[in-house]
Amino acid sequence: MLEAVLCPEWGYRYHSFDEHWAEGESLASMRNGSGDDYSIVFSAAGAYIRGFDHESPMSPYAEDGPWPGVLDEVPGVFQAYVTEPAFSDDGLPRVTACMWREAGDDRWRTGTIDFPDVKNDDPDGADFLFELLVDRSAEAFQEWAQDYYEVPVDLGAVRHVLSSRPLTEEVVRALNPTIGLSDLVQDMGEIGYPTR
Repeated sequence: MLEAVLCPEWGYRYHSFDEHWAEGESLASMRNGSGDDYSIVFSAAGAYIRGFDHESPMSPYAEDGPWPGVLDEVPGVFQAYVTEPAFSDDGLPRVTACMWREAGDDRWRTGTIDFPDVKNDDPDGADFLFELLVDRSAEAFQEWAQDYYEVPVDLGAVRHVLSSRPLTEEVVRALNPTIGLSDLVQDMGEIGYPTR
């Protein structure tokens, strides 16, 4: 929701969320405009995360396919996402990092991977790609958004939205004085953001 307020044009948003991506599925995604992206699918089966760092030595383009182990152990309930056209280029899965958690799991899981011997301590790009998912603080988002969008970002308004409290005209204008609450009705529906 923060991204929808800061960047009203969906095509230019860094992060997006679609509560109704497919029947019974929601999708969180990131596209940075430089070739890196991730997708997180939420379904009754659990959650499936796929990330792609275009500079990773584990890139499927460098290896003529996904790095060994990245997708090899993905459970059957998530196999459709491995070959999902939205996460692939002409059938080649766009992936350097993958993890999943089935509904009954007590932890996140990954494949057994022999990472490349490189001087990079983030060879699959996971630390870089999922940084804001690990640090969910309002301060982390504010710092990131101010750097990315090059505008001041009101910390109180960020806290308001991260608390999933209904938007007000004041909160919207504190984040983006060029739009109002009425400009966000469609986005709130797509995102599933609370209105009361």
